[in-house]
Amino acid sequence: MRARVLLCCLAASFLLSGQADGEITSKPMVLFLGPWSVGKSTMINYLLGLEDTRYQLYTGAEPTTSEFTVLMHGPKLKTIEGIVMAADSARSFSPLEKFGQNFLEKLIGIEVPHKLLERVTFVDTPGIIENRKQQERGYPFNDVCQWFIDRADLIFVVFDPTKLDVGLELEMLFRQLKGRESQIRIILNKADSLATQMLMRVYGALFWSLAPLINVTEPPRVYVSSFWPQEYKPDTHRELFLKEEISLLEDLNQVIENRMENKIAFIRQHAIRVRIHALLVDRYLQTYKEKMTFFSDGELVFKDIVEDPDKFYIFKTILAKTNVSKFDLPNREAYKDFFGINPISSFKLLSQQCSYMGGCFLEKIERAITQELPGLLGSLGLGKNPGALNCDKTGCAETPKNRYRKH
Repeated sequence: MRARVLLCCLAASFLLSGQADGEITSKPMVLFLGPWSVGKSTMINYLLGLEDTRYQLYTGAEPTTSEFTVLMHGPKLKTIEGIVMAADSARSFSPLEKFGQNFLEKLIGIEVPHKLLERVTFVDTPGIIENRKQQERGYPFNDVCQWFIDRADLIFVVFDPTKLDVGLELEMLFRQLKGRESQIRIILNKADSLATQMLMRVYGALFWSLAPLINVTEPPRVYVSSFWPQEYKPDTHRELFLKEEISLLEDLNQVIENRMENKIAFIRQHAIRVRIHALLVDRYLQTYKEKMTFFSDGELVFKDIVEDPDKFYIFKTILAKTNVSKFDLPNREAYKDFFGINPISSFKLLSQQCSYMGGCFLEKIERAITQELPGLLGSLGLGKNPGALNCDKTGCAETPKNRYRKH
């Protein structure tokens, strides 16, 4: 049964997003975003315990990361060029070829023999520089960010006390994060560089800057600490910073532990969208066939339907005859573009896509959405204690090695 469920829903996922099999079976991805030189690379080095080793990412006060760097597990230290990563269909990065050779030259994979990376993949990104135009990067930076955002299980947006301003590029980034609020974690890094009173002011200023960009009732979790191996500065909130580090590691561990549930939920979400899309296309096709007569001009008839679907009750019929939520319906304008590329004559009615032996395609998706995938989630939950953190498996207990600093 499980094999059938996965095949059915993987097909649905492919239809909607064109994702490769490697993306479905990939490890959880943690994405690091934020302005330049706020400590993203240093934070990764710290979380993985890579500082002062030959594995560490290069860091500095100036903008140092100009590439998208993917840290993966491997038996030995190895650097993989972006063009090789994209050419390997077994990996989850082959779709990145669509962004062109200029981008692939800015994509680097690093395999590191670290226990935590057996369970998760880290992605370091170029820092946002507000006075730099996208054209100067030589590739569609925002589109690439969107690709990684869509696939990330956890997104750390890192700031430091000196870079709280929100410019056009950072504002565009938060627009791309819409709908992903549950995965966002805000990091106020280098917190031990400030006295208590100034830290409170900076914390408030950070929320003031981000408030217009995050329109949700519940704000994202904010971690306040200094994620690097140096001792905290004297007269700072050592205990608070340590607790914040541990909470962040527990948060990361929870994402790793829930990876299978997240994958199933991800597939189910895409299956729901494919079902809605199939129902809408079927309704457009039914309406087209109903309005066509022997003397009708098919192109003009369908153009009238696409231009004003409400006139023909396309979307209202779907809401009335199915259990689709009005909040899940796609934009009407999207179907103008869709049918501009895919002629209505190339589709068959859903009722004609059934066979005696194989059944109906739509019924398979509906059964997977309502019964099989929820049942699969339930079976995973039965053998799991959600409150137990398994650091032996994830490696969270060993990283960062020096998070419990000496007093």
